[in-house]
Amino acid sequence: MSAAPTSTRRRLRLGWPQRVFSQVLLMQLAIATGVTVLATGLFLAPLSAQLDDEAMRRALAIAQTTAAQPQLAGAVTGSRPAAEGPVQAEADRIRRSTGAEYVVIMDERGVRWSHTDPRQIGKVVSTDPSEALAGREVMEIDEGTLGRSARGKVPLRDAGGEIVGAVSVGIEYDSVRARLLAAIPGLLAYAGGALAVGAVAAYLISRRLQRQTHDLAFSDISALLAEREAMLHGIREGVVALDGAGRIRLMNDEAQRLLGLGAEATGQPLDEVLGEGRTADVLAGRVTGDDLLIVRGQRVLVTNRMPTDDGGAVATLRDRTELERLGRELDSTRGLIDALRAQDHEHANRMHTLLGLLELGMHEEAVEFVTEVAGVHRATAEQITEKIHDPMLAALLVGKATVAAERGVALRLSDATLLPDRLVDPRGLVTVVGNLVDNALDASAGSPDAEIEVELRARGRTAVLRVTDSGAGVPAAQRELIFTEGWSTKQLPAHGKRGLGLAMVRRLAERQGGSARAGEGERGGAEFTVVLPEALTDAGLTDAGPSDSDLTKAAALDTAGETR
Repeated sequence: MSAAPTSTRRRLRLGWPQRVFSQVLLMQLAIATGVTVLATGLFLAPLSAQLDDEAMRRALAIAQTTAAQPQLAGAVTGSRPAAEGPVQAEADRIRRSTGAEYVVIMDERGVRWSHTDPRQIGKVVSTDPSEALAGREVMEIDEGTLGRSARGKVPLRDAGGEIVGAVSVGIEYDSVRARLLAAIPGLLAYAGGALAVGAVAAYLISRRLQRQTHDLAFSDISALLAEREAMLHGIREGVVALDGAGRIRLMNDEAQRLLGLGAEATGQPLDEVLGEGRTADVLAGRVTGDDLLIVRGQRVLVTNRMPTDDGGAVATLRDRTELERLGRELDSTRGLIDALRAQDHEHANRMHTLLGLLELGMHEEAVEFVTEVAGVHRATAEQITEKIHDPMLAALLVGKATVAAERGVALRLSDATLLPDRLVDPRGLVTVVGNLVDNALDASAGSPDAEIEVELRARGRTAVLRVTDSGAGVPAAQRELIFTEGWSTKQLPAHGKRGLGLAMVRRLAERQGGSARAGEGERGGAEFTVVLPEALTDAGLTDAGPSDSDLTKAAALDTAGETR
């Protein structure tokens, strides 16, 4: 069973290596070797040509020096060619002193007067002497009776300047080749040294790559990249990767959806793309912690950030909008339960009082007590429904009034309150009013003459909400901070984190082009004002509500984000 895998491993070992270290090292060694061989060849090619040129120039210089001797021209014109003649003797002397292969002196007919082989004297030269006899100097590499040589030919002139012959000098080509071959060992030594340096550099670079790639094969790296892309774009969590300079290196599809960004944001600075605010601060690491809450648009996101070794970071985003909505519904349910419990407690107290009056025979007092209790509840409900025509909002305020009464806080509507039943988004306004009333109730509970006043007015399509409490108020330095998501002075609820209520209030107001601000009420407590320009429909417009100056002042206020 193990034979096949073993043979496969052997084939992999014998073939191209799989590790990045081995592959890079071999490739760099091959490149260094190829460059060394190419450089050596490029050096040797001009060196050979240079040596040939030097040999031909040396041969020409010897020929010029020989032709410049005046006795040679006289000997050529005044005697016959002979092995023992003065021309042969002078040519042998020059050949031995200069190391030339041969020095041939010829007359104007091309007949040799000197040669290294005395038997060739008196014979016509084997190469064409016409150019030298015509008065031109010649340098060439040519084949003759003595083999291949570098030659120089010059005309031989008498005292009057007439051409009487020519001088041909040859440098043995084997000596040129010997010089070339003698230069090769030194050149190869330099090339070997360069190759060794290249091999060491290749090894060091490969080791560095091995550490950076964790000794993975290229196929493994490619597979990891493919798996990473599939994972990033397949998971239902947003992933944002940042580099050390704070630029967005990578965003998956879910992160683009949650942050409301496009693919063009990749490569851009985070602060420029997201703007100032808690979202940018959390993702950039200026706010630290685990499971940090941020509000982006209409979404509540949970963020965690993990720094990376290169100075960047990877942040994950989870959508908690539905969970937070369920938490708010749970809070509303608990509020309703508290209201029912308060009503049950109050009802039990009243029934006990009624029972006592009946047992004491105080029938008329019992009738008056029942009438008074029923009238108070009916008056409260009638007052709210008379001024608030939307049934959802009216039901919310009736329930909040009951809870407030149980906690010893009086909740009342201002005389200027009047809101018609033509709301565009009743649920949104219920969220705004519920959050503000809950905050006011927490702030007012326990204070002397605890009271909450709610004012809702409409003018055209604009609705203005003002909630005032008798609590300690909000310091001026914190009136913008309380709208920042995650900021809260309250204890954590059972279902999650606080710091979202007032942030959602401001977001809902800004979504309709409005504003939300905090100030100081007439009794020193907090006063929250929310302006919603597009809260009502056009049908049945009334002229009741805030003045134009109030609306302009409220709409011009700054925005931010969180709960107190």
